[in-house]
Amino acid sequence: MTSTAHKILLVDDEPDILEFLGYNLKREGYTIFTASNGRDAISTAKKENPELIILDLMMPEMDGMEVCRELRKISSLKNVMIAFLTARNEDYSQITGFDSGADDYITKPIKPNVFVSRVKALLRRVEKNLASNIIELSGIKIDKEKHLVEKEGIKIVFPKKEFDLLYLLISKPGKVFKRDEILQKVWGDDVIVGDRTIDVHIRKLREKIGDDYFKTVKGVGYKFEF
Repeated sequence: MTSTAHKILLVDDEPDILEFLGYNLKREGYTIFTASNGRDAISTAKKENPELIILDLMMPEMDGMEVCRELRKISSLKNVMIAFLTARNEDYSQITGFDSGADDYITKPIKPNVFVSRVKALLRRVEKNLASNIIELSGIKIDKEKHLVEKEGIKIVFPKKEFDLLYLLISKPGKVFKRDEILQKVWGDDVIVGDRTIDVHIRKLREKIGDDYFKTVKGVGYKFEF
């Protein structure tokens, strides 16, 4: 079982393939989403922000390469790992696939243990990329290691807790962070803060970054949108 429930989107027009792949990945503790065509894949990816997309190359109407190119145009999916799933292993298809923005290939027929190993290797690459501590999204750039924030190329100064809160929210755009989770990750278990502390810090983020980025989910918490 994985220690973190990584989100993976499986895209294939064959239901049997989706069921087979999904079953083996769920056994490893991953959170799985599926789509049977390109347009649904793009919609689901935008909504769920998966860390990895496994994308069938040969689909009707909108093939995998076209879907991959469209996904790479979406800023919130800039760092998502995309692997093509294909029975074709010709050099030209792989070269074209990498040119369209793919990170890797997984070829059919698939052995479950080999498939899971490839997925784990791809997710390790995702974690390594995230460890660089730099996030760029919707004109905002955050360098966690250097404690720097830029919006449209202009530097903005943040005290530590405001910076940590911004980094947390923007690290998973669209995710609603519950208040308890925010308090634990930004302030820690051993620090006692007032009920309004988060609200005050969110207000300061809105003043510096913009109202539209930070959404309040009443009774739950906050999320970053763009």
